Amino acid sequence: MTYCLAIKVDEGLVFGSDTRTSAAVDDVRTYNKSHAFEFAGERAFVLLSAGNLATTQALVQRLHQDIDSAAPLNLRNARSAFAAAEYLGAASVEISRASAQLAQSSADFRVSLILGGQIAGQKPEIYLIYPEGNCISSSPETPFLQIGEVKYGKPILDRAIRPQLGLHDAARCALVSMDATFKSNLSVGPPLDLAFLPRDTLKITHLRLDLDTPFYHEAKEIWNQKQMEALRALPRFPWER
Repeated sequence: MTYCLAIKVDEGLVFGSDTRTSAAVDDVRTYNKSHAFEFAGERAFVLLSAGNLATTQALVQRLHQDIDSAAPLNLRNARSAFAAAEYLGAASVEISRASAQLAQSSADFRVSLILGGQIAGQKPEIYLIYPEGNCISSSPETPFLQIGEVKYGKPILDRAIRPQLGLHDAARCALVSMDATFKSNLSVGPPLDLAFLPRDTLKITHLRLDLDTPFYHEAKEIWNQKQMEALRALPRFPWER
């Protein structure tokens, strides 16, 4: 399974993804589910993926080929983030359908995607692209998008994420959201990839965190400690007073 999320705040975009693709007792595998497409001074995109790994690999390869060959529509020349999301949706449907026909099996070759980024002169955007190829954007009321195993990490996002939240506070929320999912679902696991795209910089910063990364370990310990302190600070029941 997979868990990926993207957050849009006034200061920019934050992306988070796990790397686990298999969690059998004696077969734990990892794979990068975050893919960056950066064109200095022009635009920058981050693609997050959940679903069939072969389709994801074929899709990422197609994106690079279209850029290299200057295809009529690609991530470098799309006129808007929405146009880029529609292009991605069409490409993923084409690849997944071709794979299904070739395999002639009941296997699910579809993928869910999140595309986020900024084109010079335009505002940052994030889009969730469904396996059917259609897409939706975030909104001021819900300035985050999730794919994969979304339920365990959603409560902190619902409570904390607002457009006016600082970029690094949003990243800390993403970290807590990812860690909550790791804790509750063994099919989602570290290392964790975080990516930052500050507004109008068109430059992506990457951070990989594993269980033994000091920053990640300290953040988990502080979060657990503060949760217990908050629990003990809740009002007493009438019979406890």
